[in-house]
Amino acid sequence: MNGSLRERALRLLARREHARVELARKLAPYAESAEALEALLDELSERRLLSDERYVEMRMNARGARFGNARLAHELRTQGVSEALVAGALAAGEDELTRARQVWQRKFGDKTGGGDAAERARQTRFLMSRGFSGETIRRVLRGNFEDD
Repeated sequence: MNGSLRERALRLLARREHARVELARKLAPYAESAEALEALLDELSERRLLSDERYVEMRMNARGARFGNARLAHELRTQGVSEALVAGALAAGEDELTRARQVWQRKFGDKTGGGDAAERARQTRFLMSRGFSGETIRRVLRGNFEDD
């Protein structure tokens, strides 16, 4: 079974990067024991086939341009990525205000945040659903794009 477990793990890793906890969750039903699974995950990590750092980098590249820090952090934590890696990735990534402005402009074009209350609320809800912070949303809707 160990060979088939390794093959299953390699097939999953060949498709895309996985976090260690995520891969363990997917392989657990097929493992003979928890110790065998941990040994396989350790081996894959030692051989640099499994890396939480690469997983975080992949997720940030794939979703960073569309979502705010809160949503990105939640998604990474859900997959079992350590808090230190999450904080480092968010600090190293593009500024949240810049990303929020780009997302807002793609969705709403030249509309200003100063429209009627219903339109402003709609734009706020949209940006909130993308995981941007309240302060960032206020700055985008006011048109205040300069860093303080």
